[in-house]
Amino acid sequence: MMKMHTLAEKDLQHIWHPFTQMSEWMKEEPIVIVSGKGALLTDQHGRRYLDGNASIWTNLHGHGNAVINRAIKKQLSKISHSSSLGLANEPASLLAEQFVKVANPAAVYRDHAEGKPVNPRLEKVFFSDNGSTALETALKLACECAKRGKMGGAPRFLSLENAYHGDTVGAVSLGQVDLFHQAYSDLLFPTQKVMSPCCYRCPFNRAKPERADARTYRQCHWECVQKVGDLFDLAHKDRKPFTGFVFEPLIQGVAGMVAHPEGWLRRVAALARQAKTLLIADEVMTGFGRTGSTFACHQEGIQPDFLCLAKGMTGGYLPMAATLTTRSVFDQFLGSYESLKTFFHGHSYTGNQLGASASLASLGILEDPDNVVTRKALATVLGQQLDKLWKLPWVGDIRRVGLIAGVELVRDWKSREAWPMQDQVGIRVCREMARLGVLTRPIGNVIVLMPPYCCSKSQVRRMVSALTTSIKKVLGEGKL
Repeated sequence: MMKMHTLAEKDLQHIWHPFTQMSEWMKEEPIVIVSGKGALLTDQHGRRYLDGNASIWTNLHGHGNAVINRAIKKQLSKISHSSSLGLANEPASLLAEQFVKVANPAAVYRDHAEGKPVNPRLEKVFFSDNGSTALETALKLACECAKRGKMGGAPRFLSLENAYHGDTVGAVSLGQVDLFHQAYSDLLFPTQKVMSPCCYRCPFNRAKPERADARTYRQCHWECVQKVGDLFDLAHKDRKPFTGFVFEPLIQGVAGMVAHPEGWLRRVAALARQAKTLLIADEVMTGFGRTGSTFACHQEGIQPDFLCLAKGMTGGYLPMAATLTTRSVFDQFLGSYESLKTFFHGHSYTGNQLGASASLASLGILEDPDNVVTRKALATVLGQQLDKLWKLPWVGDIRRVGLIAGVELVRDWKSREAWPMQDQVGIRVCREMARLGVLTRPIGNVIVLMPPYCCSKSQVRRMVSALTTSIKKVLGEGKL
């Protein structure tokens, strides 16, 4: 029996971890994080690690950020929380105002004079607790709009193959990952799924590179867009329109960091608008500068009817989420007290002052011009370093959008044959990376890198170096 740190013993004795096979977890002493500074985390033994996935995609500006710390301490001296049910508060009001400003950039309205479909303005903010609740809010609002509007029939939703939008029942219903969701099928309402624009494994992609570093996306005729169009046409023919089209803009996270080809979102959003289907953008992962712009959908000139935010919203400090929507949606819930048009939905910590204060501080850092330049430079370095991985025969695809990256590992890049789940290739590579001082978590056989914005260029290089060494050790020297 190995000698174990007391904190690790308490974890193994009492804690049930999310998305974790606990029989595997209990085989060895877990890493217990006790402190963090900048991009570094320190464990119970004093070992330091680079935070290679920004603490599961949440931490933007680093641990112990002085600006966010001051904002929280200042708010603590006033009040930490009061209810939003019947009361307002200062930080939440200021944060909502700032969100409306940054969520409506002039660029998404640039084409209005040309007679193109007008993007809606996002004017109202509903606060909640996490990504799942942000999607639940959008789902419920869209559902009620369909019932109160002219669409008629039962509300119907469309999402992408392998979509993941959270773990509450409504959010799970919008998801399309059988591994996570099939067990709860009796609890769910049906949704329609459509082909994801996964270029690497697309049956229509005609790209046949003769060497590993010659990957070319979208050698096709936009068949994936046509699949979406076909579903909208069929819905119109059957008089069963879709209430909402739910998507992660530019890149699908849990699907395996599936990067969408440029122009895909713009095309399918136009089809949804023609079908009078509400656009629900899940920016829980992609929001707050991860893809380059503050919000990813704006890079394709798209403004959704619902913008769902969480994860990096507070800079990785506190659980908080928001759902932004339009005045037209808001107006459908206005009426006399006895009309019962109220949106009967909410949470105890809606609009929490500490979370809102952290979010305001984080947003201020994010919008600083120097921070924008830094993020762009880091993304360039990350891309340059990842390009070196094409030389490894087990690297099938490298997908990157801004400071989000996924490296898919296969048996051989020419065949694209996937490693079976029981080989635990992604898990083994990440364990080896941890031994080298870099922490991240795989999605199956896809290794995720998502550095905090405070990283130095040398720290980004170290992350990719650790990944390279670990792949070679596990797949080159290891025996499967």
